[in-house]
Amino acid sequence: MMLHPGYSTHRIASELKSAGVIRSEKAFILWHYFHHGRSLEAGEYLFENPANIIDLQKRLRRGDIYFRTVVVPEGFTIFDIARAVEEAGLGPADDFLKVAQSDTALISDLAPNAPSLEGYLFPDTYEFSRMQTMHDIAAVMVKQFRQVARQIGLIDSTEGGPGMVLDAPLPLQTIVTMASIIEKETAVAEERPLVASVYYNRLAKKIALDADPSIIYAELLAGTYSGALHHDDMRFDSPYNTYTHAGLPPGPIGNPGKSALEAAMHPAQSDYYYFVADAAGHHRFARTIEEHNQNVAAYRRAMRGK
Repeated sequence: MMLHPGYSTHRIASELKSAGVIRSEKAFILWHYFHHGRSLEAGEYLFENPANIIDLQKRLRRGDIYFRTVVVPEGFTIFDIARAVEEAGLGPADDFLKVAQSDTALISDLAPNAPSLEGYLFPDTYEFSRMQTMHDIAAVMVKQFRQVARQIGLIDSTEGGPGMVLDAPLPLQTIVTMASIIEKETAVAEERPLVASVYYNRLAKKIALDADPSIIYAELLAGTYSGALHHDDMRFDSPYNTYTHAGLPPGPIGNPGKSALEAAMHPAQSDYYYFVADAAGHHRFARTIEEHNQNVAAYRRAMRGK
């Protein structure tokens, strides 16, 4: 049950009685005042059975409130997180999305031109109460991003310094955007620096990134994603489509974890320009389109043999 800020002791007693937690409002109120009337903490409480008044008062005084768990895996988008928040009983997904798409003041010092909080809601397991607003929830996730980003040197203690990639400074948003693509492309941590090298090599040569996850994200933003990509989707008109628009998308396409951020900061040194899955959960990398086509053919044969 929820006890809101500003509730009087009489109102709390009435709510507890209505919920079947206590038998007597008067006994609850008298016990409270005879014991110096210390404040009772607002919040959501879980009562599985009628409670002893003494134990109940102790719980309310120390604020033993009920927290709800929200799990944010690496790579979750703001849409995924919004659903997780709703499933935890913390409020409608649309309410969280509105905050995630508009409350960019939370990261204005890190990414002044960020179109949303995408990329900065750090993957982790969180505990929230229903007393927290959607803004509060997003702010906690951004705070966790800042903490990890400082640990790995992505931002400095002044909350602003750019990361270093290939011995040259890059805007933080560029690194986070690259990390979000890397996160979506492979779950194998040891491959991420190589995947990063492919994309940085393509950027340097002004070759389109051709990242399938960017198309999925473009369609998520437009509300048209059907759950699978088709050939026609490669022409989907969006600045997030890295097949039709050169360079990085306008912002991250998901929320990367620590490993992907580190890979974007410290890519491997390679002359690879292509990679494809190998049907065993890893990837094959190639220097030329001919070598890449051979790897694609090998992947298709392996998939047919399954």
